[in-house]
Amino acid sequence: MNIMNFVKRFKKDEDGAVTVDWVVLTAAIVGLGIAVLTSVSGGTTSLADKISSSLSAMTILTH
Repeated sequence: MNIMNFVKRFKKDEDGAVTVDWVVLTAAIVGLGIAVLTSVSGGTTSLADKISSSLSAMTILTH
């Protein structure tokens, strides 16, 4: 095999570039998910506490 043929084939090969694109895209999606989770978690904890206190304050009616 000629070294020039190897270099030409290597230059045309794009499999690695596509993999890098997918890794970067996946990392961005995971990062956005973590950011959303962090910003929403405080509100959901507060809401869960309010619901819990409301439910514990209710009386159960028996027939």
